[in-house]
Amino acid sequence: MSKVGFNSILAVIVVLALVAFNSLFVIKEGNVGIVTRFGAVVRTSDAELNVSKPGLHFKIPFIDKIRILDSRIQTLSSRADRFVTSEKKDLIIDSYVKWRISDPATFYLTTAGGNKMQAEELLRRRITNSLRSQIGRLTIHEIVSGQGSEDINTPSSANEEPAVIGASKRDEVMQNALKDIGTSATELGIEIVDVRIKQINLPPEVSNSIYQRMRAERNAVAKLHRSEGRKEAETIRAKADREVAIKVASAERDARKLKGEGDAEATKIYAEAYSRNPELFNFLRSMDAYRASMQSGRDVMVLKPDSEFLRYFNDSHGNAQ
Repeated sequence: MSKVGFNSILAVIVVLALVAFNSLFVIKEGNVGIVTRFGAVVRTSDAELNVSKPGLHFKIPFIDKIRILDSRIQTLSSRADRFVTSEKKDLIIDSYVKWRISDPATFYLTTAGGNKMQAEELLRRRITNSLRSQIGRLTIHEIVSGQGSEDINTPSSANEEPAVIGASKRDEVMQNALKDIGTSATELGIEIVDVRIKQINLPPEVSNSIYQRMRAERNAVAKLHRSEGRKEAETIRAKADREVAIKVASAERDARKLKGEGDAEATKIYAEAYSRNPELFNFLRSMDAYRASMQSGRDVMVLKPDSEFLRYFNDSHGNAQ
């Protein structure tokens, strides 16, 4: 075989491999595919869109294009929006929707070729309108507190199920919105799995006024407690001062009494000692006086030699000279 022939065979093999590679495509699990040819959707013999399920499929190479759609459950978080209650008061509500593609063909045709952003925008409008209608029939207390409903909604037809007894108002809003949006979303080829309210807030201007009122009420309660505390403290302090004054007066009275009794006892002892030996008593008193007056060692006394104070200096018996 010549070199030219071998190159020709090799080129044919490469072309066939490329054609075969472009004739196959794989749809992963959780996705579906829509086949388009020259920009138009390929339909089956029944004039329905050719939807490819997960797995290996064939297409015309270089001509057919595959539009992959995610058929898994998607989450659409709606922007926090302002809603009006039956009391004509505003609430800021944040919600989200769980949805998935139920009819890929319808979804592809109604969303400009499977445009997810357009589909979510359509869903966002519908969930907002449904919630606005549901919340417009309730009060703030019913929405925020989640108070149980004792009413049972009577079914309008045999196929409609009655509302659950004791369900909260928020649950009723979400269930009604789920039914409402679920019906309209079918037109888009979408199945609504769940509708949930994430947050319920008051508008900033209302919240600020409520916070200010709550703060004023708490401050008033705090002032009342502080004034009662000061009153109680003054009562306790006055009682303590009175008890201290009584105890101090009693102690001083007892001290004076004991001191008087001591002085009387001392006087009695001095009198008995003096009556027994007046001379010894005078001598001891004089010695105490000498000790007290000459304690520092530098005391100077100017006295007459015959002074009564020096009587025991001149005579041990204290006789005057």
